Amino acid sequence: MNGAHGYILGQSDRAARRLEIQDAHFAEVSERLLDEIALRPRDRVVELGCGPGGFSRRILRRLAQGGVLVGVDSSESMLAQAGRVLADPGAARFEPVLADVAELGTWLNGADVVVGRAVLHHLPMAEFVLGRLRAALRPGTRIGFIEPDFRSPLGRLAYLETTGRPELAPLHVWAMAINRLYLANRISPDVGANLARTLEAGGYQRIRLAWSECRSDALMIENILMFYDEVRDRLQTLGILTSAEIDEQQRLLKKLSPEELPPAWGIYRVSAET
Repeated sequence: MNGAHGYILGQSDRAARRLEIQDAHFAEVSERLLDEIALRPRDRVVELGCGPGGFSRRILRRLAQGGVLVGVDSSESMLAQAGRVLADPGAARFEPVLADVAELGTWLNGADVVVGRAVLHHLPMAEFVLGRLRAALRPGTRIGFIEPDFRSPLGRLAYLETTGRPELAPLHVWAMAINRLYLANRISPDVGANLARTLEAGGYQRIRLAWSECRSDALMIENILMFYDEVRDRLQTLGILTSAEIDEQQRLLKKLSPEELPPAWGIYRVSAET
């Protein structure tokens, strides 16, 4: 994650649990991205913002003897957790790197593939980083990114809430809170929406874009509850929600019936080549 500005969500063991939930929600789209960029057994893959290793594990399953995954993250605790998760990855090698992914270090040298899942929206001016990334990579390098969409589903949520589903209010309050939190930290809550266009402007080739909805279920509710726990102090400091308001939102979330909820967020999947 971005060391200069700091990953604005938590980096604790509980935060790692939230990222495990995220991995479950991203399972299908993650495998599709790896199919799309056609990982080869002996590839050298650089993962930006590897966190506790959820996506890393999926990558390593596709690598073989001679394959390498370089996992880059600015959090020592997240890299330590990734090391434990990937302690027996198989024939391929995992190389953890403690670094700010926005600084594009020598750890990019020799990369065949560069990937990132839910990392770009934590980088201020991610578009600038992507332009520099192309300059740092050799021609033909495959890249792939997965980014959440916290904005588009608000159209449906607002309509449903207005036309007879008032119990959905906690979902729109959460979406508004995460958008306001990211914007207050000068990072983009919806970088995925313009990602394909950014890559095109930066001179990338063979750009492919897909969007899908993320299912709403009990794990999604748990994810949102933990989000509030992780950023409670920041939401209060920024005047987004008071502690009492957060408590009320968590209470309302726990009352929701997961099987009757519409999707509350979406996922962008974008791949390209340099």
